[in-house]
Amino acid sequence: METITVGLDTRSYPIYIGNEINYGPLVSKALPKIKDLMVVTNETVAPLYLQRLQKELEAEGFNVKSCILKDGESYKTVESWWQILTALMENAYGRDSAIIALGGGVVGDMAGFAASAYQRGIPFVQIPTTLLAMVDSSVGGKTAINHPLGKNMIGAFYQPKAVIASLDCLKTLPEKELTAGLGEVVKTAIIYDRAFYDFLTQNIQKVFSDDLDTLHTIVKKCCEVKSSVVSEDEKEHGLRAILNYGHTFGHAIEAHLGFGTWLHGEAVGLGMVIASALSLKRGLISKDDFDSMKDLCKKAKLPVSIPECMSGDDFIKHMRHDKKVRHGIIRYVLPTAIGSVKIFSDVDDAEVVALVNSLKAE
Repeated sequence: METITVGLDTRSYPIYIGNEINYGPLVSKALPKIKDLMVVTNETVAPLYLQRLQKELEAEGFNVKSCILKDGESYKTVESWWQILTALMENAYGRDSAIIALGGGVVGDMAGFAASAYQRGIPFVQIPTTLLAMVDSSVGGKTAINHPLGKNMIGAFYQPKAVIASLDCLKTLPEKELTAGLGEVVKTAIIYDRAFYDFLTQNIQKVFSDDLDTLHTIVKKCCEVKSSVVSEDEKEHGLRAILNYGHTFGHAIEAHLGFGTWLHGEAVGLGMVIASALSLKRGLISKDDFDSMKDLCKKAKLPVSIPECMSGDDFIKHMRHDKKVRHGIIRYVLPTAIGSVKIFSDVDDAEVVALVNSLKAE
C-alpha cells in the first residue's frame, strides 16, 4: 500500500492506494475520536461492498448505519442530499459522528456536501469504488449536487479526512465505467505530464483487462498530480483551473443530453477533443499533437464525435451557466502542447459556434 499526502497544513490528509485494503484500521486512524458512522452508498455498490465495509468498521469499535441512494448522475439532486441529512437526523447523529462515502463520484460529491452542511460540518472519509472517483473526484474536496440549469452548481469546498482507494473494487466495474474514468486519466496526462502521456499511449488498453500494475500506476500518478495542484490552489483561484480541461464543453454535453445520459468521464473525453480542436484552429498545437490526443481518446474508448442533437449554440447556452464563467466571460482551458495547457478568456461565442458546427460537418 502506498500513501500520498494532500498538503493543506492542519487539514492535510492521506490518500491510501493498494489492493484488498482492510478499511477499518485506516478509518480508525483518520477518525480517532469518532464512534458513530453513516455509510452513504448506492443501490449498485451496496450489495458488493457494504457488508464487508461494515464488518471491518465494527471490528474497530464503530457503530455503523447506512444510507442507500439510487444510482446515477440523474439522482445527484437536492432530494438525494436531503435523504442523507434525514438519515443522520433520524439516527440522532451529532457533531461527534462522521460520514463514509462508499461509491463513485456521485456518491462522494453528495456525501461530502452533506457532511459539510450537517450541524455546520462533520468529518467524512472517501472510499472510492470507481476509476473516475479514485483518480479525480474523491481527491480535492469539491462537493456538490446538480441543478437542472448546471452541473455541480450547488456545493462546497470541504476536504475529507482520508481517501482510501482499494484497487480490487475496479474488478467489478463494467467497461463503460472504466472508460469514464479514463477520461479524467487522459486529462491529467495532457495538462501536466508528457511522460505519463507516453505511458498511456503504450498501456491504456491494459486497463480493460484489469491489469493491476497498470491501474496502480495510473491511480498513483493521477492522485500525485491532483494532490500537488490542490495543495497549491485549493479553491481554484489560479492553477487548479487547469483541471477543468475538457469540462466546460463536457458539462454542456451532460446538461443538454440530460444528466446521466452520458457518464461524466465520457463527456469530458469529447470535451477534450473539442478543446484540442480549438487549440489546433488557433495554432496553439500541431496537427500531429491533435491527432495523437484524439487517438488516445479513441484507445480509451471515449466518444470523439459531437451528438447530432447538439449545435454550437447549444454549447454556448449551457456554458453560460458554467460556474467557471467570470464577469460574463467563459474561460477555456486549451492545450499548448502535450503536457501543458493555458487558460484563455478571449474566445468569443461565434468562434466556438463555428468550430462545433465545422466539427459536426467533418
